[in-house]
Amino acid sequence: MTDALWREYQVLEEMGRGRFGTVYKCVPLNDSGDFFAVKSIDKRMIRGDSLESQCLVTEPKLLHLVTPHPHIINLHNLYEDETHLHMVLDLCDSLDLHGRVTRRVFPEPEAASVMAQLMQAVAHCHRLGDGALMRGIVGTPYYVAPEVLAGRDYSEKVDVWSAGVVLYVMLAGFPPFYGESMGEIFEAVVRANLRFPARAFHSVSPVAKDLLRRMVCKDVSRRFSAEQVLRHPWITSGGGQEQ
Repeated sequence: MTDALWREYQVLEEMGRGRFGTVYKCVPLNDSGDFFAVKSIDKRMIRGDSLESQCLVTEPKLLHLVTPHPHIINLHNLYEDETHLHMVLDLCDSLDLHGRVTRRVFPEPEAASVMAQLMQAVAHCHRLGDGALMRGIVGTPYYVAPEVLAGRDYSEKVDVWSAGVVLYVMLAGFPPFYGESMGEIFEAVVRANLRFPARAFHSVSPVAKDLLRRMVCKDVSRRFSAEQVLRHPWITSGGGQEQ
């Protein structure tokens, strides 16, 4: 790690490891008592991949642009040397959504609370954007919108699709489109045949399913924007608490 990082932080235990780097817990040496996460990315792992190189360069810039926001992780410090990029971020050491879903599905009020916070962050990012169309495949297969996989130009509404898949997973415990291979997953996403199997959705309210249909909608012109999601009755009622 770069000397500048070591001069200002004590790097503690490893918290996670991914394809391009590692996340550690750290604490400032000024005795503030606050813990942070440092995301250390090995730049050597992404050389030659222009799209992922662009994402690496863009991530800290975007975090500076969209923060502070109550539902977006803050970037506190950035360090770089010849081989690594180190981002000091807010520490989120509680169980993530995936870990919670593997234990149990979310009750509708809890899912609505999570989705409201997520969409407030997404809407905030969209307000700062320029509305330009984008191109290039970036994203996790289960969550990426069909127009991205089809190689077409796409807009900020791909984020609403992805958030809709997250909502589906919270309520059902599994994604709406899946397959045994990457190719099968892509085919299922592009077909976008959204279903609500009774074994998982027998107790899910019609208004929740209505929101899912409007978020996980193949027709981009009919798909909700982030602001429309926030105005939907299921969100405004707290997942049915006021119905």
